[in-house]
Amino acid sequence: MPRVTTKGQVTIPKEIRDRLGIEPGDEISFEETASGYEIRKEEPTTTDGDDPFEKYRGSADSDETMPERMRRLRGEYPRDIGDEGTDSESRAEQ
Repeated sequence: MPRVTTKGQVTIPKEIRDRLGIEPGDEISFEETASGYEIRKEEPTTTDGDDPFEKYRGSADSDETMPERMRRLRGEYPRDIGDEGTDSESRAEQ
């Protein structure tokens, strides 16, 4: 049986975490009921109560592959993929 620590913390048993889909960093709430309390996993929200991922929905529409997209986001794009060996060698010589 879980116990409450001096800081008011309780470890939720793995079986319950798995059943509710609770993972580290998730937010949960305690809802009062007539017979006690219910634990509920909450959807991620911002301080305004909005979904923090909403602004990213649909933004990945592209013909680029994931490696191409990551190179571009890192500022490594455009780059000749076939010249990787010679590119790194030329940087080492400088």
